[in-house]
Amino acid sequence: MNIIPLTETYYQQALLLANKVHGDNYLDLPSLIDMQKKASKNAINANFIALEGDTVVGLRLSYAANQWPLDEWCTPSLWPCAQTDMAYFKCIAIDPNQQGKGIGPKLLTASINALKQQGAKAGIGHLWQQSPGNGAVKYFTKAGGKLIKEHKNRWYEYSIKENYQCTICGVPCHCSAAEMVIEF
Repeated sequence: MNIIPLTETYYQQALLLANKVHGDNYLDLPSLIDMQKKASKNAINANFIALEGDTVVGLRLSYAANQWPLDEWCTPSLWPCAQTDMAYFKCIAIDPNQQGKGIGPKLLTASINALKQQGAKAGIGHLWQQSPGNGAVKYFTKAGGKLIKEHKNRWYEYSIKENYQCTICGVPCHCSAAEMVIEF
């Protein structure tokens, strides 16, 4: 298993994996290209993939501090550092056949190391509480994540406006997000 920075060579596989894990229309090529720009700072890329041979089996997308927009789902008044020092953990996707093998924590560690090199002091994420077995929140908590706030119906509007098809709810999505932070 190799953990490497995400490059254009692996965009198509990354898209297929993200949509397989999170649901149809979760991610498209223009969005991924934009996410790659938000991940890079000081020539350091904070997006990583896990490869088994030449196959992408894991994906971690993260945004550099001060390179992502706040939205109504963010609670900066509860964060441990200034918004300008806060990175964002956007997405994790692990092939279902590879889950439980420690890929997620390895990808998260790679992203945290890159984000720290970029100058971030912490990272925030919105973890999918309805993930199978609440695995997203459990894995993030095990990595040191602390709950900031719960957000009901986090992806509802996205499912209605962008036709995102949640793997649990379909359309509309009523899943909740746990806003969590990891301090570096």
